[in-house]
Amino acid sequence: MLKKKFLVLFFIITFNVDCFAKNNIFILVAIDDQILTNFDVKKEAEYLETLNPNLKQLNKDKIFEISKRSLIKEVIKRKEIQKVFDIEKSNPFVNDYLKEIYTKLNFNNEDEFKNYLLNNSSYTFDEIKKKLNIEIMWNELIYFKYGKQVKIEKEKLIKKIEKLSDQITKEYQISEIVFKKDKNNDLNSIVNKINKSILEIGFNNTANIFSISDSSKFGGKIGWINENNLSDAIYKEFKNLEEGEHTEPLIIGNNFLILKIEKIREKNVSIDKEQELEKMIKFETNKQLNQFSKIFFDRAKMNYSINEN
Repeated sequence: MLKKKFLVLFFIITFNVDCFAKNNIFILVAIDDQILTNFDVKKEAEYLETLNPNLKQLNKDKIFEISKRSLIKEVIKRKEIQKVFDIEKSNPFVNDYLKEIYTKLNFNNEDEFKNYLLNNSSYTFDEIKKKLNIEIMWNELIYFKYGKQVKIEKEKLIKKIEKLSDQITKEYQISEIVFKKDKNNDLNSIVNKINKSILEIGFNNTANIFSISDSSKFGGKIGWINENNLSDAIYKEFKNLEEGEHTEPLIIGNNFLILKIEKIREKNVSIDKEQELEKMIKFETNKQLNQFSKIFFDRAKMNYSINEN
């Protein structure tokens, strides 16, 4: 049976190569039974450049590699989701997520974003929604698998809130680079490469290249974070940084994290302690689930045959 499936796949790929060759389209990657072509990667590049316009500053080869890696990741996520959920079912949160995306990109409404896609991307609006749907369903999959393992020290958060009062607090607009220590290189070597890249092409483009976090699609941008939601270790680092500066690598589980302060703003805050507790619990839950997401993806990836040309 396995031999028969292989022969069918081989025939499909061979047939497609002949057809693709006529249009200068060729196979780049086979992930089990799914193939990715140079045209797929070109489309993904346009998508990533929409999410992070600074990406256009990189050379074409680098953008191509980033886009190929992004697509491989998406295919694996889709395959894992399909084992548990009906991926064709539209998620009720996709429109909210879509609005969050185009607002972050400074589009005033959905129509403006649609017009931009018509002129600048090979992806249709509906295809973009399907891509975002995969991200939402992936998060649901991670919660389904790991939600019960999330540990919230509620009493510790309550004590932290008790110390708060109506005050002026700081908020930080943050970008991140999450990376692993390569077996073949020591930590200093990796950090030196990242720092060199930051100096040459900027933090956000470096996040596209080096970061293993899903935020890499957005150049590492994760938005505004209130200082009350920062861990003690991160808060201690931020106290000594100005806008545009970044931390030294911080250990987060099995990974390393570099954070950049994009902007700092102050807010007059009237503390609603119940709401503040809910926000802190949500923030801590998402932080832990993101760690589980990276662990699960790395394990899942090992179960797939990825052949690259």
